Amino acid sequence: MVAAKRGVAVGLGVVGTVCLLLGGCLLLAGPAIIKEQVVKNVRIDPSSISFNMWRDIPVPFYLTVNLFEVQNPEEVLQGAKPKVNQRGPYVYREFKYKTNITFHDNDTVSYLEYRQLFFRPDLSNGTEDEYIVMPNILMLGAAVMMESLPNFVKLLLSGALAGLKQEAFINRTVGEILWGYEDPLLDTINALVPGLIPFKGKFGLFVEFNNTNSGLFTVNTGMKNISQVHMVDTWNGLKKVNYWRSNECNMINGTAGEMWPPFMSPTSLEFYSPDACRSMTLVYEQSGAFKGVPTYRFVAPKTLFANGTDYPPNEGFCPCRQSGIQNVSSCRMNAPMFISHPHFYNADPSLVDAVEGLHPSKEEHALFLDVHPMTGIPMNCSIKLQLNQYMKQVSGILQTRKIQPVVMPLLWFAESGYIDGSVLSQFYTNLVLIPSILDYLQYIFLGLSVPLIISAALMMMSQEKCSLFWSSNKKNSNSNKATQGPPARQLSPVKVLREARL
Repeated sequence: MVAAKRGVAVGLGVVGTVCLLLGGCLLLAGPAIIKEQVVKNVRIDPSSISFNMWRDIPVPFYLTVNLFEVQNPEEVLQGAKPKVNQRGPYVYREFKYKTNITFHDNDTVSYLEYRQLFFRPDLSNGTEDEYIVMPNILMLGAAVMMESLPNFVKLLLSGALAGLKQEAFINRTVGEILWGYEDPLLDTINALVPGLIPFKGKFGLFVEFNNTNSGLFTVNTGMKNISQVHMVDTWNGLKKVNYWRSNECNMINGTAGEMWPPFMSPTSLEFYSPDACRSMTLVYEQSGAFKGVPTYRFVAPKTLFANGTDYPPNEGFCPCRQSGIQNVSSCRMNAPMFISHPHFYNADPSLVDAVEGLHPSKEEHALFLDVHPMTGIPMNCSIKLQLNQYMKQVSGILQTRKIQPVVMPLLWFAESGYIDGSVLSQFYTNLVLIPSILDYLQYIFLGLSVPLIISAALMMMSQEKCSLFWSSNKKNSNSNKATQGPPARQLSPVKVLREARL
């Protein structure tokens, strides 16, 4: 019985010691193991888990477009405030894929990324055949660009515009506005000033957005330095652009906007946007989870489109107007175009007041990125931007009549997507579940080792006490027997009486 209990105590001690060693090893080596697995699977390498995701984005991406229809064009020509009505959304399934992938010896890789868009009527509120009244972007833009010309020249040009039947507002279908329509003004401009505008044959707001690439990106692979993975080295061979008035604004910072280096801190992230012609910085808002995957949410700060007066570092993006819009004329053939958040969210209230029908809100119009901080891979995102045109009465251009100066919203769009299905399952298993199990196991082993070792020690102590007790009792018994000597000889009653008589 004693031997059996001693065996149990020894067994508990051995198991507890093993748990302690395993827990200690995981505590010391676990973070290194997890980091090694993350590094191995997020760098741009054909053997990594994320490579196929990076090359051919497998998650469903959607481009959602909302157009602003002008409801009072005649009144606007007489100087009234524009009244708009948001039409849409018109939803397009977006496919992105990379070609010309070339690895270089300096730990970089170059590629061209193409996108294809397909209209989804089942997800849209309307069709591409619907007609919408909108500003004549070409004509009104040309009018502002010609404002500094002598009056007699502008009158001649106004006559030419009349001959081409150009008016301040047009009534076109959604498909024509987005993907292009033939305009005699376009042909005239290309004939008179070849190369002035990049459109040939057709003009449309997204005519160069479909079946095109966003330029030649060269980014770091992270093979030598994981903290630089996905960071842009050059874009179209450039270390910086030359659109803006300061070196800081011309810098190409961050990634290409698809993934970021792992082990992120809750501060900020940067990416270069060819569509906005600049680098953008988003700031950390809050921690959360997307379908069980921990995330950091990054949003646009109020200073993103602030003017140089309200935020001096943005002075390089000027000439500026009110805060909340950015002048992109320098990278859009000097056309009076501005970008902003939808409905002038986070912009100067005067911009909203100048156009009737705008209702900015954080829930509908704020952009966000939910990124898994351990890997730098976005789980859920929605990038939202609005395209605006500055229009006004231009003396000598009769078509502009009495239009009051206004930054006119044309459309806003959102590029949205999230990881789901088998991609999410694989990602969750390899980069969330397994690291979490390793993390929990170290504490489980350490937690088990303490009671097991204590139980073994207590049992051993108990066995020692019992052994000492029985050993002591046995010694005492033998000692008593030795001091008492042999037992006394008993006399029979007859012998007792006989001895008494004597």
